[in-house]
Amino acid sequence: MTLRRRLMLAGAAVVAVTVLVAAGLAYAVARHELRSQVDDVLREQARVVNRAVEHARHHDYGGMGNGGDQGNADDMALQGKGEGLEQAARWLPSPGRLRNVAAYVQLIDGKGNIKRAPSVAIPVTAEARAIAAGKRGEHWTDIHSGGEHLRVLSVPVGEGNAAQVARSLGGVDDVLGRLRWVMVLLCAGGVAFAVVLTRLSARSVVRPVTDLTEAAEHVEATGDLGRRVPAEGDDEVGRLAARFNAMLDRLQDSVATQKRLIADASHELRTPVTSLRTNVEVLRDDPALPSDERRRLLDDVVAQTEELGALVADLIDLARDGESAPALEDVRLDAVVSEAIARGRRFTPGITFEAELEPTVVEGVPERLGRAVNNLLDNAARHSPQGGVVEVRLAGGELRVRDHGEGVDPEDLPHLFDRFYRGANVRGRPGSGLGLAIVRHVAEQHGGSVSVENAPDGGAVFRLIVPATPPAARS
Repeated sequence: MTLRRRLMLAGAAVVAVTVLVAAGLAYAVARHELRSQVDDVLREQARVVNRAVEHARHHDYGGMGNGGDQGNADDMALQGKGEGLEQAARWLPSPGRLRNVAAYVQLIDGKGNIKRAPSVAIPVTAEARAIAAGKRGEHWTDIHSGGEHLRVLSVPVGEGNAAQVARSLGGVDDVLGRLRWVMVLLCAGGVAFAVVLTRLSARSVVRPVTDLTEAAEHVEATGDLGRRVPAEGDDEVGRLAARFNAMLDRLQDSVATQKRLIADASHELRTPVTSLRTNVEVLRDDPALPSDERRRLLDDVVAQTEELGALVADLIDLARDGESAPALEDVRLDAVVSEAIARGRRFTPGITFEAELEPTVVEGVPERLGRAVNNLLDNAARHSPQGGVVEVRLAGGELRVRDHGEGVDPEDLPHLFDRFYRGANVRGRPGSGLGLAIVRHVAEQHGGSVSVENAPDGGAVFRLIVPATPPAARS
């Protein structure tokens, strides 16, 4: 199922539930109001019946008291609890009508005998007998009799009697029936309308996701990283499109960098490999070479092999760009620089290294920091005259390396840390053009930077800055 269809069904379901709940509540309120009106009318009718019964009893008793016989008055008092209900009937409106409202009234005595029956049979229930006997109060019930749905109220009247007042619920049922149909139509119409609106709105909502899907499929099928999707708005979909474009940009840059690295590496490897092959072929094809010539060729082979090994090592370091970085740890940068200076003194005995190192702790990878410092010192030693001095200063996370050579051509300064870049004044010397590129790569990995400038009195000054850890943080 497509995302658009899922959104459409979800929207329709939400609207359907909302409409059903609202319709159910509206129906319940309407039913309660309509039945409450019927109950109010029945209560009023019950009060009318009670007044009629009381009026009949007092009227008959009064007639007996005016010159009548006291024994007959006592007999009428007894009749007021039973047969006297028959005289009360003439004080009630005609059967089936009560205060201009269709109603039914049934009078029963304490024994459950019907003294006045309406046109529609109303069963005398146990609750009605208990009311007539004075054992309980009013009672409500719904019954079906004579094809009618009745609402019945049973109440006590007089002394030891009860009245059952009923009213047809046919009108209420008709209204509720029509209301149910209206609710069903509203629910169906609301759901259909919600489906249409959700389908229309889902098109605009899903469109960016569709564009993302098409772009991803295009990249997968063609390998073309130049495809982009419109990134509009600051919502989740807009941010997703922007991040997708940024990811493609970074991936495109990474692929371009890899292609450039491969092309440059192929070019740089061609020269030492060709020279090495030539020397080896000469040694193989001419076994009668003089010993001094053979010795010179073998020295060239060793030097070319070392140059080739250094170039491969540099390429491996640069190829690791993008890999997950190893765990960082606290590194004594002054100790790393001291080891690099000792190494420089061993490999370049004709160069003097002067060092001023302050204790410095940085967070990083010891091997990579050591490689960057070694490359800086090797570069300074290579560009120093025989017997020259390389000054090394470390303070506050800044390593300053200065040589006393020819300095850097101003045109080369912006490109000195690019991969495989070699200045015009050093192209005839050994080197791959990757050492300083590795220095910049390591500095950026550790949140730092590297820069170069020419000293006023000659030579070049390189600055490697790595954020140092404050003493308070180390404790």
